[in-house]
Amino acid sequence: MPPKGSTPTQAYSQESKGQYLHRAKDLRIETRSLPPLAPDEVQVTIRSTTLCGSDLHYYTHFANGDILVREPLCLGHESSGEVTSLGADVSAIHPSLRVGDSVALEVGVPCGDCDKCQNQRYNVCPQLRFRSSGSKFPHYQGTLQERINHPASWVHKLPPALDYETGALLEPLSVAVHAVRRLPEPPRNNLGTCLVFGAGAVGLLCSIAAQAAGFSKIIMADIDGSRLQFAQSNGYATATYAVKPGRGATVEEKLSIAKETAEEIASAVWADSQGVGRLDATFECTGVESCVQASVYATKPGGSVILVGLGVPNHILPVSEMMKSEISLIPSWRYAHTYPRAIEIAAASVTGAVIDGIKLPDIRKLITHHFYGIGSVEAAMKTAQRTKDENDGVVIKVVIDSETP
Repeated sequence: MPPKGSTPTQAYSQESKGQYLHRAKDLRIETRSLPPLAPDEVQVTIRSTTLCGSDLHYYTHFANGDILVREPLCLGHESSGEVTSLGADVSAIHPSLRVGDSVALEVGVPCGDCDKCQNQRYNVCPQLRFRSSGSKFPHYQGTLQERINHPASWVHKLPPALDYETGALLEPLSVAVHAVRRLPEPPRNNLGTCLVFGAGAVGLLCSIAAQAAGFSKIIMADIDGSRLQFAQSNGYATATYAVKPGRGATVEEKLSIAKETAEEIASAVWADSQGVGRLDATFECTGVESCVQASVYATKPGGSVILVGLGVPNHILPVSEMMKSEISLIPSWRYAHTYPRAIEIAAASVTGAVIDGIKLPDIRKLITHHFYGIGSVEAAMKTAQRTKDENDGVVIKVVIDSETP
């Protein structure tokens, strides 16, 4: 029998099969019971989940930084799916939502009552539960399973232009949209210049969000030449810089290397033969100390460095350079109220439509590797851990779909 809050015509399921992590690199397929559908919830059959760096950290270490897993954890949070059942109150909460709709999942659910939530900054709500994270106990289980019950307020309908795989990318794209919004002021007349440290998925998504915001020239820096080539050949970078490997032994040596890196970036040239110089803004997507340091030196006086990547917990920074140049160092954490803009950007990207006078690269090209079914999760994790596959192809984003095409 369907649970209270559903109608007999809805396809409500009382259990879900998924992959649960019991120890580092120990994934087990389990079928678990689902609770009755709450009045404010929808049941969503998961169709696509792209893998995130945090999934890989949990898979490899059974932890993500200082966040420890305390019970078997279902990973995955960059997801989309199909609505299969509606709770009794959903028609009032989300009037346009119907069974059969394709939706993207916003998987961070805040309390809604604290001062942060009331001030529209629910991404830093102390009580926020985030799927696939060990930060709250019991853990809020992730999306590498057949279906989930999820609050209707936190699903977003996909327009016809976006398939399930692109819908899954809306979660990391929201991270990028939020990072761009953290800038004190947007570029004027679509003439902004910026540096992106890190040409992985997050850096590439920051590029597309920055382009949509009016940054017309973007230089991307990474240690991996194949990723830089991917970025430039697919419209995510106007110029690139290959970061030289090497670390200083002392604080002075580290800062000297960072300054040299910034100077070399400034000496690069755009496609129009103009020098890059110092940039209006820098999006630091690696979390690597040397890149954070170089970001400060590479940014114009009065500019901003947005911290997107989460690496080591503590950094030595060139504070005097920040002070005398009034360079703002701004952290960015997940996202809030970003999905409508992310959907707008993604739809323009895949259709080729001009958005705010700008034509964007195709976001779908970020998904380089496809896996199918719950049983493929471990193989997908192993591929996502690499920068190149066995055929020497670059690995950017790995997706797990529920069905083969």
